[in-house]
Amino acid sequence: MKKEKKRNSFSGSIGFVLAAAGSAVGLGNIWRFPYLAAKDGGGLFLVMYLVLALTFGFTLLTTEVAIGRKTKQSPLTAYSRVRKKWGFLGVIACLVPVIIMPYYSVIGGWVVKYFIAYLTGNGSSAAKDGYFTGYITAEVEPIVLMLIFLGIVSIIIFQGVNKGIESSSKVIMPILLLLVVGIAVFSLTIKYTDTDGITRTGLEGFRIYVVPDFEGLTIKKFFTVVLDAMGQLFFSLSVAMGIMIAYGSYVKDDANLVKSINQIEIFDTAVAFLAGVMIIPAVYTFTGKEGMSAYGPSLMFVSLPKVFDSMGKIGNVIGCLFFAMVLFAALTSAVSVMEAVVSSFMDQFHISRKKATIIETIIALVGGIIVCLGYNKLYFEFTLPNGSSAQILDIMDYISNNLFMPLVAIGTCILIGWIVKPDMVIEEAEKSGCKFGRRRLYIVMIKFVAPVLLVILLLKSVGILTVI
Repeated sequence: MKKEKKRNSFSGSIGFVLAAAGSAVGLGNIWRFPYLAAKDGGGLFLVMYLVLALTFGFTLLTTEVAIGRKTKQSPLTAYSRVRKKWGFLGVIACLVPVIIMPYYSVIGGWVVKYFIAYLTGNGSSAAKDGYFTGYITAEVEPIVLMLIFLGIVSIIIFQGVNKGIESSSKVIMPILLLLVVGIAVFSLTIKYTDTDGITRTGLEGFRIYVVPDFEGLTIKKFFTVVLDAMGQLFFSLSVAMGIMIAYGSYVKDDANLVKSINQIEIFDTAVAFLAGVMIIPAVYTFTGKEGMSAYGPSLMFVSLPKVFDSMGKIGNVIGCLFFAMVLFAALTSAVSVMEAVVSSFMDQFHISRKKATIIETIIALVGGIIVCLGYNKLYFEFTLPNGSSAQILDIMDYISNNLFMPLVAIGTCILIGWIVKPDMVIEEAEKSGCKFGRRRLYIVMIKFVAPVLLVILLLKSVGILTVI
């Protein structure tokens, strides 16, 4: 029997927490969280998100980290170690980051483009109509910048767990946090008078963000808020995509798992909240309530550059700091996505990190080029089951986020809740002698509440459930 090589591990809990938090603090938090908060009644969404983070999110996060540490395996092989016949779940869990990495690298290239524009003092050009569309439909530049972004991520992964992932997280995350806090504070201080003579302030925008809006609230709308908050948790906590299993496999057995998971929850929720403080007051101040409907790439690459341009000379500086922050966030998330795949290749095929990194880089590069060409030579429009029009990037995003991630989460709940029983995770969490404080909550969530909510989310995602 082939003897397994000793697995690398994080040097301490702070390394794990920063790496996991870095994974969680990605583009999903920055461009999705503020939009959902604005759409779903501000404070109402925040309250539901917080409640679900402490229950639903905590359950999935704890489960995945515990599976990783117990099996000392990556997502592709971990599930079969828990139960041999459940290896198929590991395959789906590994497919998620394989699909995400190419288009995430393309979006990372977009961030590089805007960061360079603001760094060189060309922020006003980035705010012009057609700038973003002109860039993504170009045939060469998006591929080149995608390659630069992917190259940086590959180098970090190539360095390994300690010298690569942990070391980069310890440098990037404190800087990222400083930028987020700094921009959020600035966003609260701004004031603007439009052409109609109406003056709006950042504090007014902040009030819209945090004060619950119950106007027109129906049962259907309430369930929409709940499902939006739950869907956001997948992005915010990096669950159901194999990442936390991979990172959990690098956590030492004597580490306090419960404490680390609590810290990740706090870190992530704080940054998600601050992402809203950065964006919503600024967008509201310069564009009013109408501008707050922007979402995804259009928010970050169309609406916000116009906001920065409206600020005058300081807008270029704020824009540069903002896109530096976004770039750091994109890098830490992309590192975790690639690591989930690389560690899976290493465990499944018993190959070196070097070889696994090269293979995944090639896969991501080919996929990324196809995504880039999807806006010019390979352009087409396809209607998704949820009714939205899509190109190649949108289709990949839909398959990974709307189909595979809920399926992985549902399967994980059934496996741990009913097949091997919750005690497996509880015992793993308490291995170092720490007490699992939310034990009863965890059992109820993993067996009953989480699976039901996930099935509802999946049915709504595929367009079957339309009543809520």
